[in-house]
Amino acid sequence: MLTRLGLRDFVLCARPASSPSCPLRASFLTCQIMPPKKKTASKRKAASESPSDNEAIKSASKRAKVSQDSPEPAVAANGQPTNKVLPVNISFPPRIAGTVRLSTWNICSLASASKKGFKFYVEAEDPDILVLTETKVNDVPVDPALTLRFPHCTWAISSKKTYSGTAVLSKHKPLSVDTKLPGHPDPNSVKGRIVTVEFPGCYIVATYVTNAGQGLKTLKEKNIWNEHFTTYIRDLDKKKPVIWMGDLNVAPTAIDLANAKSNWNKTPGYTKDETEAFQNILNPPESAAGAGKFVDVWRQNHPEDKHYTYFSYRFNCRTKGLGWRLDMFVVSERLVEKVKMCEIRSEIYGASDHVPVVMEIESDIVMGS
Repeated sequence: MLTRLGLRDFVLCARPASSPSCPLRASFLTCQIMPPKKKTASKRKAASESPSDNEAIKSASKRAKVSQDSPEPAVAANGQPTNKVLPVNISFPPRIAGTVRLSTWNICSLASASKKGFKFYVEAEDPDILVLTETKVNDVPVDPALTLRFPHCTWAISSKKTYSGTAVLSKHKPLSVDTKLPGHPDPNSVKGRIVTVEFPGCYIVATYVTNAGQGLKTLKEKNIWNEHFTTYIRDLDKKKPVIWMGDLNVAPTAIDLANAKSNWNKTPGYTKDETEAFQNILNPPESAAGAGKFVDVWRQNHPEDKHYTYFSYRFNCRTKGLGWRLDMFVVSERLVEKVKMCEIRSEIYGASDHVPVVMEIESDIVMGS
Protein backbone atom coordinates (compact mmCIF):
# COMPACT_ATOMS: atom_id res chain seq x y z
CA MET A 1 0.00 0.00 0.00
CA LEU A 2 1.44 3.36 -1.03
CA THR A 3 1.75 5.99 1.69
CA ARG A 4 1.84 9.75 1.34
CA LEU A 5 5.52 9.59 0.37
CA GLY A 6 5.22 6.47 -1.63
CA LEU A 7 2.40 7.69 -3.82
CA ARG A 8 2.72 11.42 -3.59
CA ASP A 9 6.44 11.90 -3.94
CA PHE A 10 6.98 9.22 -6.54
CA VAL A 11 4.36 10.74 -8.79
CA LEU A 12 5.23 14.33 -7.98
CA CYS A 13 8.89 13.98 -8.66
CA ALA A 14 8.19 12.22 -11.93
CA ARG A 15 6.02 15.09 -13.14
CA PRO A 16 6.90 18.57 -11.81
CA ALA A 17 4.12 20.97 -10.96
CA SER A 18 3.26 23.71 -13.41
CA SER A 19 4.91 27.07 -12.93
CA PRO A 20 2.78 29.91 -11.56
CA SER A 21 3.40 33.45 -12.59
CA CYS A 22 4.10 34.67 -9.09
CA PRO A 23 7.71 35.80 -8.45
CA LEU A 24 9.81 35.07 -5.41
CA ARG A 25 8.39 37.08 -2.52
CA ALA A 26 10.14 39.86 -0.70
CA SER A 27 10.18 37.85 2.49
CA PHE A 28 13.03 35.74 1.09
CA LEU A 29 15.62 38.04 2.68
CA THR A 30 18.69 35.83 2.60
CA CYS A 31 22.27 36.43 1.64
CA GLN A 32 23.96 33.06 1.61
CA ILE A 33 22.72 29.51 1.63
CA MET A 34 24.53 26.75 3.43
CA PRO A 35 24.78 23.59 1.31
CA PRO A 36 24.36 20.24 3.07
CA LYS A 37 27.51 18.30 3.92
CA LYS A 38 26.07 15.17 2.39
CA LYS A 39 23.33 14.29 0.00
CA THR A 40 21.79 12.13 2.68
CA ALA A 41 19.52 14.50 4.58
CA SER A 42 17.46 12.86 7.26
CA LYS A 43 14.81 10.52 5.96
CA ARG A 44 11.55 9.41 7.44
CA LYS A 45 10.00 6.00 7.19
CA ALA A 46 7.48 5.35 4.49
CA ALA A 47 4.74 6.75 6.67
CA SER A 48 6.64 10.02 6.72
CA GLU A 49 5.29 10.88 3.45
CA SER A 50 2.58 11.87 5.54
CA PRO A 51 4.19 14.97 6.93
CA SER A 52 3.11 13.99 10.34
CA ASP A 53 3.05 11.10 12.76
CA ASN A 54 6.21 9.65 11.30
CA GLU A 55 9.35 8.65 13.08
CA ALA A 56 12.60 9.97 11.71
CA ILE A 57 15.09 7.25 10.78
CA LYS A 58 18.07 9.47 11.43
CA SER A 59 18.64 13.12 12.25
CA ALA A 60 19.60 15.26 9.27
CA SER A 61 23.24 16.26 8.99
CA LYS A 62 24.49 19.01 11.23
CA ARG A 63 24.57 22.58 10.06
CA ALA A 64 26.91 22.71 7.08
CA LYS A 65 29.73 25.10 6.24
CA VAL A 66 28.90 28.40 4.65
CA SER A 67 28.95 28.59 0.88
CA GLN A 68 30.61 31.76 -0.31
CA ASP A 69 29.43 31.52 -3.90
CA SER A 70 25.65 31.12 -3.70
CA PRO A 71 24.30 34.55 -2.68
CA GLU A 72 20.63 33.75 -3.28
CA PRO A 73 18.52 30.61 -3.35
CA ALA A 74 17.35 29.20 -6.65
CA VAL A 75 13.63 29.29 -7.25
CA ALA A 76 11.48 26.28 -8.08
CA ALA A 77 8.77 26.27 -10.72
CA ASN A 78 6.12 27.08 -8.11
CA GLY A 79 7.94 30.26 -7.05
CA GLN A 80 9.46 29.04 -3.78
CA PRO A 81 13.20 28.83 -3.03
CA THR A 82 15.02 25.50 -3.20
CA ASN A 83 17.55 25.77 -0.37
CA LYS A 84 17.88 22.62 1.74
CA VAL A 85 19.44 24.16 4.85
CA LEU A 86 18.67 27.38 6.68
CA PRO A 87 20.06 30.60 5.25
CA VAL A 88 23.18 31.95 6.92
CA ASN A 89 21.63 35.38 7.32
CA ILE A 90 17.98 35.46 8.31
CA SER A 91 16.02 38.70 8.55
CA PHE A 92 12.43 39.80 8.13
CA PRO A 93 10.65 43.14 7.88
CA PRO A 94 9.77 44.62 11.28
CA ARG A 95 6.26 43.90 12.54
CA ILE A 96 3.61 46.37 11.51
CA ALA A 97 2.93 48.98 14.20
CA GLY A 98 0.07 48.10 16.51
CA THR A 99 0.15 44.38 15.77
CA VAL A 100 1.25 41.17 17.41
CA ARG A 101 3.15 38.59 15.38
CA LEU A 102 2.23 34.93 15.58
CA SER A 103 4.26 32.10 14.08
CA THR A 104 3.54 28.40 13.63
CA TRP A 105 6.13 25.80 12.70
CA ASN A 106 6.14 22.02 12.55
CA ILE A 107 9.71 21.39 13.70
CA CYS A 108 9.74 17.59 13.34
CA SER A 109 11.51 17.15 16.71
CA LEU A 110 12.78 19.99 18.84
CA ALA A 111 15.98 18.10 19.55
CA SER A 112 16.74 17.65 15.86
CA ALA A 113 15.71 21.17 14.80
CA SER A 114 17.83 22.69 17.57
CA LYS A 115 20.91 21.19 15.94
CA LYS A 116 20.05 22.69 12.57
CA GLY A 117 19.46 26.36 13.30
CA PHE A 118 16.06 26.48 15.03
CA LYS A 119 17.18 29.28 17.36
CA PHE A 120 18.35 31.49 14.48
CA TYR A 121 14.85 31.56 13.02
CA VAL A 122 13.26 32.30 16.39
CA GLU A 123 15.70 35.16 17.03
CA ALA A 124 15.07 36.69 13.61
CA GLU A 125 11.29 36.30 13.65
CA ASP A 126 10.90 37.26 17.33
CA PRO A 127 7.18 36.42 17.41
CA ASP A 128 4.94 37.42 20.27
CA ILE A 129 3.41 33.94 20.19
CA LEU A 130 5.14 30.89 18.74
CA VAL A 131 3.34 27.60 18.14
CA LEU A 132 5.50 24.51 17.67
CA THR A 133 4.07 21.23 16.42
CA GLU A 134 5.54 17.73 16.26
CA THR A 135 7.92 18.69 19.06
CA LYS A 136 8.50 15.04 20.06
CA VAL A 137 9.55 16.05 23.56
CA ASN A 138 9.08 13.67 26.49
CA ASP A 139 9.35 16.33 29.20
CA VAL A 140 9.00 20.09 29.39
CA PRO A 141 12.25 21.40 27.85
CA VAL A 142 14.65 23.36 29.99
CA ASP A 143 15.99 25.97 27.60
CA PRO A 144 16.82 29.41 29.05
CA ALA A 145 16.88 30.95 25.58
CA LEU A 146 13.22 30.01 25.08
CA THR A 147 11.98 30.77 28.58
CA LEU A 148 13.65 34.18 28.64
CA ARG A 149 12.04 35.10 25.34
CA PHE A 150 8.71 33.45 26.12
CA PRO A 151 7.95 33.49 29.85
CA HIS A 152 4.56 31.81 29.37
CA CYS A 153 4.99 28.35 27.84
CA THR A 154 2.59 25.44 27.57
CA TRP A 155 3.85 22.06 26.32
CA ALA A 156 1.29 19.40 25.44
CA ILE A 157 3.19 16.12 25.52
CA SER A 158 2.11 12.79 24.06
CA SER A 159 1.86 9.71 26.25
CA LYS A 160 3.97 7.94 23.59
CA LYS A 161 7.69 8.57 23.71
CA THR A 162 9.15 11.04 21.17
CA TYR A 163 5.81 11.36 19.41
CA SER A 164 3.64 14.29 18.27
CA GLY A 165 3.67 17.21 20.74
CA THR A 166 2.32 20.77 20.55
CA ALA A 167 3.56 23.89 22.34
CA VAL A 168 2.43 27.49 22.70
CA LEU A 169 5.22 29.87 23.71
CA SER A 170 4.03 33.38 24.53
CA LYS A 171 5.40 36.72 25.64
CA HIS A 172 1.96 37.53 27.04
CA LYS A 173 0.28 35.79 29.94
CA PRO A 174 -2.94 34.00 28.93
CA LEU A 175 -6.07 34.05 31.03
CA SER A 176 -6.41 30.28 30.83
CA VAL A 177 -4.81 27.23 29.23
CA ASP A 178 -6.26 23.85 28.25
CA THR A 179 -4.77 20.80 26.53
CA LYS A 180 -7.92 18.71 26.10
CA LEU A 181 -10.44 18.23 23.29
CA PRO A 182 -13.84 18.12 25.00
CA GLY A 183 -16.02 15.15 24.18
CA HIS A 184 -13.33 13.09 22.48
CA PRO A 185 -13.82 9.43 23.45
CA ASP A 186 -10.08 8.72 23.72
CA PRO A 187 -8.44 11.55 25.72
CA ASN A 188 -5.12 9.72 25.66
CA SER A 189 -4.92 10.00 21.87
CA VAL A 190 -5.46 13.76 22.13
CA LYS A 191 -2.44 14.31 24.38
CA GLY A 192 0.20 16.31 22.59
CA ARG A 193 -2.14 17.44 19.82
CA ILE A 194 -3.95 20.53 21.07
CA VAL A 195 -3.35 23.58 23.25
CA THR A 196 -5.97 26.28 23.76
CA VAL A 197 -4.90 29.57 25.31
CA GLU A 198 -7.40 32.25 26.18
CA PHE A 199 -6.48 35.93 25.95
CA PRO A 200 -8.67 38.96 26.71
CA GLY A 201 -9.64 39.38 23.06
CA CYS A 202 -9.62 35.86 21.61
CA TYR A 203 -8.86 32.19 21.92
CA ILE A 204 -5.78 30.77 20.23
CA VAL A 205 -6.11 27.09 19.40
CA ALA A 206 -2.88 25.34 18.41
CA THR A 207 -3.14 21.89 16.88
CA TYR A 208 -1.08 19.09 15.47
CA VAL A 209 -4.06 17.35 13.93
CA THR A 210 -4.35 13.56 13.83
CA ASN A 211 -3.03 11.95 10.65
CA ALA A 212 -5.14 9.58 8.54
CA GLY A 213 -2.23 7.15 8.43
CA GLN A 214 -0.46 4.92 5.95
CA GLY A 215 -3.04 3.43 3.63
CA LEU A 216 -5.66 5.60 5.38
CA LYS A 217 -5.72 3.04 8.17
CA THR A 218 -6.47 5.69 10.82
CA LEU A 219 -8.95 7.73 8.78
CA LYS A 220 -11.69 6.64 11.18
CA GLU A 221 -9.72 8.14 14.09
CA LYS A 222 -9.16 11.30 12.03
CA ASN A 223 -12.92 11.57 11.42
CA ILE A 224 -13.59 11.25 15.15
CA TRP A 225 -11.08 14.04 15.84
CA ASN A 226 -12.69 16.25 13.18
CA GLU A 227 -16.19 15.67 14.55
CA HIS A 228 -15.27 16.74 18.07
CA PHE A 229 -12.90 19.51 17.03
CA THR A 230 -15.57 21.08 14.81
CA THR A 231 -17.98 21.20 17.74
CA TYR A 232 -15.26 22.60 19.99
CA ILE A 233 -14.10 25.44 17.74
CA ARG A 234 -17.70 26.48 17.03
CA ASP A 235 -18.46 26.59 20.76
CA LEU A 236 -15.37 28.73 21.40
CA ASP A 237 -16.30 31.07 18.56
CA LYS A 238 -19.63 31.80 20.23
CA LYS A 239 -17.73 33.15 23.27
CA LYS A 240 -14.80 34.98 21.64
CA PRO A 241 -13.21 35.07 18.20
CA VAL A 242 -10.77 32.25 17.50
CA ILE A 243 -7.34 32.02 15.88
CA TRP A 244 -6.69 28.40 14.90
CA MET A 245 -3.07 27.75 13.95
CA GLY A 246 -0.64 24.87 13.56
CA ASP A 247 -0.21 21.78 11.39
CA LEU A 248 -3.79 21.08 10.37
CA ASN A 249 -2.81 17.98 8.42
CA VAL A 250 -5.09 18.66 5.47
CA ALA A 251 -4.54 20.10 2.02
CA PRO A 252 -7.83 21.98 1.70
CA THR A 253 -8.05 22.25 -2.10
CA ALA A 254 -6.43 20.96 -5.27
CA ILE A 255 -3.97 23.87 -5.42
CA ASP A 256 -2.67 23.10 -1.93
CA LEU A 257 -0.58 20.15 -3.11
CA ALA A 258 1.54 19.61 -6.16
CA ASN A 259 -0.36 16.73 -7.80
CA ALA A 260 -3.89 16.63 -6.54
CA LYS A 261 -5.40 14.15 -8.99
CA SER A 262 -3.07 11.27 -8.24
CA ASN A 263 -3.41 11.72 -4.46
CA TRP A 264 -7.16 12.21 -4.19
CA ASN A 265 -8.76 9.78 -1.75
CA LYS A 266 -5.58 7.71 -1.62
CA THR A 267 -3.22 9.79 0.48
CA PRO A 268 -3.67 11.02 4.07
CA GLY A 269 -4.43 14.71 4.18
CA TYR A 270 -6.26 14.80 0.87
CA THR A 271 -9.40 12.70 1.11
CA LYS A 272 -13.07 13.52 0.74
CA ASP A 273 -13.65 13.08 4.47
CA GLU A 274 -10.78 15.37 5.48
CA THR A 275 -11.34 18.16 2.98
CA GLU A 276 -15.10 18.23 3.63
CA ALA A 277 -14.54 18.42 7.38
CA PHE A 278 -12.24 21.40 6.87
CA GLN A 279 -14.67 23.14 4.52
CA ASN A 280 -17.50 22.59 7.00
CA ILE A 281 -15.54 24.58 9.57
CA LEU A 282 -14.97 27.42 7.11
CA ASN A 283 -18.53 27.41 5.82
CA PRO A 284 -20.90 25.59 8.18
CA PRO A 285 -23.82 23.75 6.55
CA GLU A 286 -27.36 24.96 7.13
CA SER A 287 -27.84 22.19 9.66
CA ALA A 288 -25.23 23.86 11.94
CA ALA A 289 -27.56 26.63 13.05
CA GLY A 290 -25.79 29.56 14.67
CA ALA A 291 -22.27 28.40 13.75
CA GLY A 292 -19.92 31.18 12.68
CA LYS A 293 -17.77 31.11 9.58
CA PHE A 294 -13.97 30.84 9.52
CA VAL A 295 -11.38 31.97 6.97
CA ASP A 296 -8.15 30.32 5.78
CA VAL A 297 -6.15 33.55 5.92
CA TRP A 298 -3.16 32.78 3.69
CA ARG A 299 -5.33 31.27 0.97
CA GLN A 300 -7.69 34.25 0.98
CA ASN A 301 -4.72 36.60 0.58
CA HIS A 302 -3.04 34.41 -2.05
CA PRO A 303 -5.91 32.89 -4.03
CA GLU A 304 -3.82 31.45 -6.87
CA ASP A 305 -0.34 30.81 -5.42
CA LYS A 306 0.83 27.20 -5.32
CA HIS A 307 3.08 27.61 -2.33
CA TYR A 308 3.57 24.85 0.21
CA THR A 309 4.67 24.42 3.82
CA TYR A 310 5.89 20.81 3.67
CA PHE A 311 8.48 19.28 1.33
CA SER A 312 9.51 15.68 1.75
CA TYR A 313 13.23 15.06 2.24
CA ARG A 314 12.96 12.30 -0.35
CA PHE A 315 13.00 12.34 -4.16
CA ASN A 316 14.43 15.89 -4.34
CA CYS A 317 10.98 17.34 -3.76
CA ARG A 318 12.29 20.60 -2.29
CA THR A 319 14.36 21.34 -5.39
CA LYS A 320 11.41 20.59 -7.65
CA GLY A 321 8.94 22.62 -5.58
CA LEU A 322 6.76 19.59 -4.89
CA GLY A 323 4.99 19.89 -1.59
CA TRP A 324 1.80 20.28 0.44
CA ARG A 325 0.30 23.27 2.27
CA LEU A 326 -0.60 21.84 5.67
CA ASP A 327 0.39 24.57 8.15
CA MET A 328 -1.92 27.56 8.33
CA PHE A 329 -3.91 30.19 10.17
CA VAL A 330 -7.70 29.93 10.25
CA VAL A 331 -9.57 32.75 11.99
CA SER A 332 -13.12 33.63 12.88
CA GLU A 333 -14.59 35.54 9.94
CA ARG A 334 -15.06 38.67 12.03
CA LEU A 335 -11.28 38.87 12.59
CA VAL A 336 -10.27 38.94 8.93
CA GLU A 337 -10.19 42.71 8.60
CA LYS A 338 -7.89 42.87 11.64
CA VAL A 339 -5.22 40.70 9.99
CA LYS A 340 -2.43 42.85 8.53
CA MET A 341 -0.08 40.20 7.14
CA CYS A 342 0.10 36.43 6.63
CA GLU A 343 3.04 34.80 4.85
CA ILE A 344 4.78 31.47 4.41
CA ARG A 345 8.46 31.77 5.37
CA SER A 346 9.47 29.72 2.38
CA GLU A 347 13.22 30.14 2.83
CA ILE A 348 13.25 28.71 6.37
CA TYR A 349 13.79 25.11 5.32
CA GLY A 350 16.29 22.58 6.57
CA ALA A 351 15.81 22.59 10.32
CA SER A 352 12.60 20.71 9.54
CA ASP A 353 10.81 19.38 6.47
CA HIS A 354 8.18 22.07 7.10
CA VAL A 355 8.57 25.85 6.88
CA PRO A 356 6.98 28.37 9.27
CA VAL A 357 3.91 30.48 8.60
CA VAL A 358 3.45 33.90 10.23
CA MET A 359 0.55 36.26 10.76
CA GLU A 360 0.27 39.77 12.17
CA ILE A 361 -3.01 40.92 13.65
CA GLU A 362 -4.07 44.04 15.53
CA SER A 363 -2.82 43.88 19.10
CA ASP A 364 -6.20 44.43 20.74
CA ILE A 365 -7.46 41.16 19.27
CA VAL A 366 -5.08 39.31 21.58
CA MET A 367 -4.59 41.75 24.43
CA GLY A 368 -8.08 43.21 24.51
CA SER A 369 -9.02 46.87 24.18
